[in-house]
Amino acid sequence: MIELKHITQEYDTADGKGKFFACKDVNVHVKPGDIFGIIGRSGAGKSTLVRCINLLNRPTSGSVIVDGKDLTKMSESELREERRSIGMIFQHFNLLSSRTVYGNVALPLELAGVPKDKIREKVMPLIELVGLSEHVNKYPSQLSGGQKQRAAIARALMRRPKVLLADEPAASLDPVTGRQILTLLKEIQKKDGVTILMNSHNLEFSQEFSDRIIGLKDGNVVFDGKPGEMNENILRTIYH
Repeated sequence: MIELKHITQEYDTADGKGKFFACKDVNVHVKPGDIFGIIGRSGAGKSTLVRCINLLNRPTSGSVIVDGKDLTKMSESELREERRSIGMIFQHFNLLSSRTVYGNVALPLELAGVPKDKIREKVMPLIELVGLSEHVNKYPSQLSGGQKQRAAIARALMRRPKVLLADEPAASLDPVTGRQILTLLKEIQKKDGVTILMNSHNLEFSQEFSDRIIGLKDGNVVFDGKPGEMNENILRTIYH
């Protein structure tokens, strides 16, 4: 479903005299329907890599292939169309404060010009799926962190994406709520077969919920395998 070929993302250093590599020659293959985890220390390149997949960060070099299509070769209009099949969940929710839960979840369809009656038919089942039926008319300021993330998940699913990118989806939540959110994502994966790519600083969550994991260090892939294949030497390499 996702193939990253030789992804490199480089930036000028603050003094302008050198280069900093957020990702360096990264190669990744993600199977359809998997939950694919990305782990590493802060600054390892996890969020950069996730954002390269929908080209929120356009890589300096390399190819991003989603469902057989190379996004890096698309025009802006083609890319906008393809992004409709790639949902994204952000660490800090990114909900609009002036809109209710319903309004936030409905936004993608409103922007696409879908009629109001059709929007409601699609929005309400999603709000029920994420457990927010009793909070449908509340604003973000009236919600807990976990409820905000559930609303963000519903919004990301509004277009029935084939790929869901989750950028630290549990980082702003307490451990109990974070586990509830990842359990919800696992249920969605099983129900709809959506491919989920998730980066996390929480090693325990990544090992528990991922089908496959890569470990990043200084922008390089230093591990690529199943959670059960990780050992102390690998973890020492990734985190030290």
